[in-house]
Amino acid sequence: MPGTFEPLPGGGAAVALDDVEISIIRSLAVQLLELIGPGPAEDAPDDPLAELFAEGPSEPPADPVLRRLFPDAYIDPEATPGPQQAEEQRAHSAEFRRYTENDLRAGKRDNALAVIRSLDALASAGEGGAVLKLSADEAQQWLGALNDLRLAIGSRLEITDEDDTDLLYRLPDEDPRKPMVMAYLWLGGLQETLIATLMP
Repeated sequence: MPGTFEPLPGGGAAVALDDVEISIIRSLAVQLLELIGPGPAEDAPDDPLAELFAEGPSEPPADPVLRRLFPDAYIDPEATPGPQQAEEQRAHSAEFRRYTENDLRAGKRDNALAVIRSLDALASAGEGGAVLKLSADEAQQWLGALNDLRLAIGSRLEITDEDDTDLLYRLPDEDPRKPMVMAYLWLGGLQETLIATLMP
């Protein structure tokens, strides 16, 4: 069925995508890569020890999408801690971010690159598109990338809970956010079917 992931014998998943869908997913994955930025290894000489001990940033990103992709670990945005507790939470979050964000960014880059490479390798059967076949490992990378893409688009649309999602269905066609909303909902459908496909 077009646009729906189905299981492959021996693990993995397959989905039929037309040329427009391939182009949209690839474009979004490239934009995600640009947003995440290059890794430390791309900026520095090839030194495994330096890479092992490289520290990441301690402050949250300024961009709201990156803040959504790399949230503070110890801060609950809905809680109202006292001043001392808030200061401790900030300190713990900064320490956690310093030692984990580089790895998290690398993982998200790898997932987005896996999506781009699998789409580039897809031999399109004429104008109608093709069937993308993913191994179990590739399917996991796609799942991570689809989640990141939805978080990024959801952040741009200022979606914070399920009620916000319900409002998206009622947007008029002339609303400039409509194409982004359609991409958000479509990627959500892909993500759901991929999760169902990978469940034992």
